[in-house]
Amino acid sequence: MGQTRAMVRVHVMVSGQVQGVFYRQSCAERAAAAGLAGWVQNRLDGRVEAELEGEQAAVDELVEWMRSGPPLAEVTDVEVTSAKPTGDAGFVVL
Repeated sequence: MGQTRAMVRVHVMVSGQVQGVFYRQSCAERAAAAGLAGWVQNRLDGRVEAELEGEQAAVDELVEWMRSGPPLAEVTDVEVTSAKPTGDAGFVVL
């Protein structure tokens, strides 16, 4: 009798010096290692945008990492909003 694990999805907007510092690649590597699905991309306004889907604890852990990011990043703000899980598989850099 296996227990179904509740999946959650969040939309994340990260502000600061977050482009050109390996933010997306680092985020994708951590997401894949945590078994999360979704995507991450640079935005024209200088922010990084992502959607993360998976188990609550894994999503929370990655969002917490996103508040500081990789060593060269200077994160000034992280906005997190709930989204509807889509059942995506895999994590991609757009």
